[in-house]
Amino acid sequence: MSALAIILARGGSKRIPRKNIRAFHGRPIISYPIAASRESGCFDEVMVSTEDSEIAGIAREWGAEVPFLRSARTATDFAGSEEVMAEVIRNYAETGRHFTEVCAIYATA
Repeated sequence: MSALAIILARGGSKRIPRKNIRAFHGRPIISYPIAASRESGCFDEVMVSTEDSEIAGIAREWGAEVPFLRSARTATDFAGSEEVMAEVIRNYAETGRHFTEVCAIYATA
């Protein structure tokens, strides 16, 4: 078995701009689910799905993988989590990587 954590972190938030990388107790918000996912021991890989290069850079600094950026189609206000996850799974499959378990984790959770 192999498990993938997909942390969903779109850059275009309207209500709280840049919320995924805003500081919370001295760290970017996205650092918390990255750390919790990595420390859980449940996942073979922790990745962040984003279209935003700044979010991608911060995610990498905190130990997440960002092997590709989201497409414009899944970076809109109207793209659902299932659609984003399906895109991630397809992108991994195209590189020959497959996971038996996939978990969505929201960046602000």
